[in-house]
Amino acid sequence: MQNFILDLELAREIELAEALAAVNCAELSAQSGVAADVSTIAGGYAIYCGAGNPVTQAVALGLHGPVSAEDFLRLEQFYFARNEPVRVETCPLADLSLFEHYKERGYYVTEFSNVMVRPVQNGAGSTLRPEHPVIDIRPAAPDELDLWTMTVAQGFAENYPVTQEILSVMKLFASTKNTECYLARINGRVAGGATLALRGRIAGLFGASTLLEYRNRGIQTALLQFRLNRAAEAGCELAMSLAQPGSHSQRNITRLGFQTLYTRVKFERNCAP
Repeated sequence: MQNFILDLELAREIELAEALAAVNCAELSAQSGVAADVSTIAGGYAIYCGAGNPVTQAVALGLHGPVSAEDFLRLEQFYFARNEPVRVETCPLADLSLFEHYKERGYYVTEFSNVMVRPVQNGAGSTLRPEHPVIDIRPAAPDELDLWTMTVAQGFAENYPVTQEILSVMKLFASTKNTECYLARINGRVAGGATLALRGRIAGLFGASTLLEYRNRGIQTALLQFRLNRAAEAGCELAMSLAQPGSHSQRNITRLGFQTLYTRVKFERNCAP
């Protein structure tokens, strides 16, 4: 298995791919009448998709050089003007000036997430073996998007209760361009689902879950194989996924050949009184 070496160029590529996916969500939200907005700041994006929305945060800041005091002030004004805390997903390779601003302005850490990667192709240069013959995996049809959203949400239900907000956010991401959603079936019954985001040479593998009654039947492995093969067809080279450190999700995708490339840190500051 190939080992990837993190450098600034690769970090920029990954973080900007993530940022542009969130920007697409904001654009879709605005088209549907939601008060969404995006601002380009310090080489990244500040994104607003509604109060408390998981997409409402800044991404990819500080990867193109120093972050000025004026840039950081614009970041804070973008969110504080909407009575929203500032939340910034931060790559460890961001310019040190960004961390100095956090220190000076009283920011605190609220979350860690591992950015995990693997080659789209295996070490021999070929894609993975054919999908599991018992598991039928197909793209979710346009009229199956609600079914896909509910299936994936229910697969996470023991850790993240299914709420209308979660369903709405998942459907929003699923509707963005270059994103493909898949449903896995056993004997014609839906058993799980997953997402593939095609972003140039990077394939984002997200939202994979299995319904409780169908676990331990190889569905997640089959979904991974299917999406990697599809990513290879699309010309992608690097597969990427996210997981909280030490989580069940991290253990699962580590077994499937992913390695931790770096750990993101979410910095946050509440609205000024």
